[in-house]
Amino acid sequence: MSQSLSHDERMENMCFGTVYPLYLSKIQKKGRTEDELMEVICWLTGYSQSEIEQFITSKVTFKA
Repeated sequence: MSQSLSHDERMENMCFGTVYPLYLSKIQKKGRTEDELMEVICWLTGYSQSEIEQFITSKVTFKA
């Protein structure tokens, strides 16, 4: 259980702007587009595209 907790804490402290390019690279390798990625992230989170773009540039963590 402790191992799982430390994993969750690590994920919470990761910067969304650092992870987003990794998501983008992965979906592009699978033949998808950045617009599709943005659409899914907006759908999952409820944030608008402009809000997501601000999160990417402002170094917001997943926890925030």
